Amino acid sequence: MPSASARHILIASEQECNDLKQRIADGEDFAALAAAHSSCPSGKQGGALGKFSPGQMVPEFDQAVFGGEVGVVQGPVKTQFGYHLLEVTELNE
Repeated sequence: MPSASARHILIASEQECNDLKQRIADGEDFAALAAAHSSCPSGKQGGALGKFSPGQMVPEFDQAVFGGEVGVVQGPVKTQFGYHLLEVTELNE
C-alpha cells in the first residue's frame, strides 16, 4: 500500500499562504515558518505530519500529496480546515 510523509503549514487566508510560499522560495526555512504561523498543532514540530496512507487525510490533501513530488512545496491547497502549504518529504508507492 502506498504511504507518504509530509509537512504542512495551515493558514486561514489564501493570501497569507501565498506570502509564506514566496518566503520559502526566497530561502526561509519551512519548519521555522510552520512553527511561527501554522494554526495546526503540528506546527510545533515544523509542520511534520508523520507517515500516512491514502484515505487518512482529507481528499484535497491526499490528492496533492500522492500526486506531488518529494521536496516541492505545493499550495495553497484549500480544505475544510483552511489553506495549506505542503511538502512531501517521503513517498512510497
